Amino acid sequence: MPRVAIETRNITKRFGTFTALDGMSMCIEKGVIFGLLGANGAGKSTLIKILCGLLTPTSGDAFVGGVSVNTNPEEVKKRIGYMSQKFSLYEDLTVFENIRFFGGVYGLSNTEIRKQLDIIAEMAGLKGQENRLTGELSGGLKQRLALGCAVIHNPGIVFLDEPTGGVDPVARRNFWALINDLSAKGTTVIITTHYLDEAEYCNRILLMHAGKNIAEGSPGELKTTHIKNNLYEIECTPLMEGLSLLRNRDWTGGISVFGNLLHLNSRPGSDPATIRLFLENNGVQVVRMEEIIPSLEDVFISLIEEKTKGAGEGAVK
Repeated sequence: MPRVAIETRNITKRFGTFTALDGMSMCIEKGVIFGLLGANGAGKSTLIKILCGLLTPTSGDAFVGGVSVNTNPEEVKKRIGYMSQKFSLYEDLTVFENIRFFGGVYGLSNTEIRKQLDIIAEMAGLKGQENRLTGELSGGLKQRLALGCAVIHNPGIVFLDEPTGGVDPVARRNFWALINDLSAKGTTVIITTHYLDEAEYCNRILLMHAGKNIAEGSPGELKTTHIKNNLYEIECTPLMEGLSLLRNRDWTGGISVFGNLLHLNSRPGSDPATIRLFLENNGVQVVRMEEIIPSLEDVFISLIEEKTKGAGEGAVK
């Protein structure tokens, strides 16, 4: 039986008349990398704040490391690490001074802080630069140092809220190497990200929309469960005319714009040659049309379109 790191039971959070979380239930096993995905306003940050003991749910409960966020939020805070989407470091302090400060916040002794200094400096790629001002560091180095400070007390669970925003691809890749190391050592990592390519690195993913859990599973499970038909990538001109023509056709299960391309989720029995001929007969030049493997972005957009369509149909009734 897998051990549970976090469990939420029908959590709802309202701010006045606005419902940020609507009956959220989930279970996260120990040692996994768990991704929370959703557009701005989906409720990701609100959920993380509740799980960190910083917000009280309007109803429902969550258990973090076996501790209720309702009855003992201070104990929850002792068991977790947290890294915000904005760098939480003090830029006018040195690398060592930041490590010492966060070690003190988490109640470490001077001896323990000194021991962690070498570990974190090595982890952040700052060995020998402990006296350098943090404000002088690159975004990628600040990011790694911030992660080191978040786990200085060796928590079993760490929350990373949009940690890779604003850093270059190399820094993002290096940061994910650190996340994988933490997971391999048994730390449960909960991460929110806008980069759907990053989410492929997660063991499990929860897709959120309007404060609700709309899908959960591994990246592979989400793709096979929610994209069952053939998916075609179409390069055509004019693009928006092609989108308009295909949107309400019998063969269209869903269609979205991806940069300067269209992604068409076709219904069973659809013939790509017929689709191509239809576009060209209606004045749209098809440069390329080929079947592709669905991405998490395809899954997410397909689910959002399904939920939005369902809400619209419900409103009409």
